[in-house]
Amino acid sequence: MTDPHSPAVTAPLRPSLLRVIRRFSLHVVSGPSAARSWQGGSERCTVGSHPGNELVVDDPTVSRFHCELVVAGDRVRVRDLGSRNGTVLGEAWLTDATVADRATLILGNSAIRVAIEPTVTEVAQSSRTQFGPLLGSSAPMRELFSQLERIAPTDATVLIEGETGSGKEGVVCAIHGASERQDGPLIVVDCSAVPANLIESELFGHEPGAFTGATARRIGAFEAAHGGTLFLDELGELPAELQPKLLRALESREIRRVGSHSPIKCDVRIVAATNRDLRREVNRGAFRADLYYRLAVVRVLVPPLRARPTDIPLLVEHFLRQLGARAELRAELSSPQFLAALAGAPWQGNVRELRNHVEQCLVFGEARSPGTDSLAPLEQAASSPLAPGAERDERTERNERDERSGGAAPAASEQAPAGLLPYEHARRAALVAFESTYLRQLLASCHDNVAHAAREAGVNRAYLHRLLRRHGLR
Repeated sequence: MTDPHSPAVTAPLRPSLLRVIRRFSLHVVSGPSAARSWQGGSERCTVGSHPGNELVVDDPTVSRFHCELVVAGDRVRVRDLGSRNGTVLGEAWLTDATVADRATLILGNSAIRVAIEPTVTEVAQSSRTQFGPLLGSSAPMRELFSQLERIAPTDATVLIEGETGSGKEGVVCAIHGASERQDGPLIVVDCSAVPANLIESELFGHEPGAFTGATARRIGAFEAAHGGTLFLDELGELPAELQPKLLRALESREIRRVGSHSPIKCDVRIVAATNRDLRREVNRGAFRADLYYRLAVVRVLVPPLRARPTDIPLLVEHFLRQLGARAELRAELSSPQFLAALAGAPWQGNVRELRNHVEQCLVFGEARSPGTDSLAPLEQAASSPLAPGAERDERTERNERDERSGGAAPAASEQAPAGLLPYEHARRAALVAFESTYLRQLLASCHDNVAHAAREAGVNRAYLHRLLRRHGLR
């Protein structure tokens, strides 16, 4: 993903390329749905009792979304989706594994046989290397572009799934920019950053007096997006009590402001995104199955950066141009040695983390290895705004003020390479490096629980969510 606000590519479609994959089929050999089978032409199939699966198994011991199978060469990858009774092969309980032809999987009281067919099928790949703000010449990205070329002109509801920082917002911008709604608004609601007690008003608006503090009418996101696209980011964070209201709005394209009984029609296209697997959330009861079914009319899977390392040179070149790198440093950051080091890094924060790293290299004026920390260990930065110890209200207020002004880290600024770089650049780079180190250690110590992490750090949860997203950690 590049700048999410870049103009969309409007070049005419060119002939597509093709990738050949083996076909596979599934056959229910025992259980209530015995003799049922799936023989699709796609490379993946979801099995479960919910009608949204490709292979529906009417067995109460099978979870609504039980497991997903994806062809992988001459084998099939099986991934359990947090099912109640597990996915079993022989004596082994599978979480994520590959199986061979004729393998028999046990799902509850049902048995399903996997058959890898001798025939092949073709997966279309676009010949373009850019779609809106998205860049990539790798096979996974060109397959994504081919899918978007077919999705964008329609009004279908889209669910975008992918890891943090992989480019989900760029996909939304690409879809909107290549649709007939491109001249209408693109409204974004980050469901993880809005307090639970305000999210209904954020989506649907409110009337004066609807609740304490509601002194004037407020137009919600659905109304604001009329004639355009409404992007619901981090939808997996939506409170359970609001999910049925969202479902009604999706089905009727009609909303009611909080405190009003008058329905309002809204002509909007809905695109949602999440870094969670909502099928797992459905299985554990945290997300409504009917809402998932309504959202996943079309599913778009954004590949992580580690699945497309050949795109790294193209992305780095774009970032260097976008950030205005000097010629000599641009040559150093485009060298085969540096690009090879980048290609070998895990990039847990995906494209967002890669861009942050390239920017850090420019600020420090050198090609830095991925994962390099510019500051001393965490204990030496105890005077940072994020460190526990000061009065909570004063600290939180200072955090918000620093974020608006670009951030400040008094203890770290002395260690920046003063005299080599402008002070503001060095100070900003020091803060970025410190925040990244602190946040990673904070999440690790709190077992990735953001609410717990916010309490430990003594900051507002919404503010912490913004920091995590900025550093590619959410």
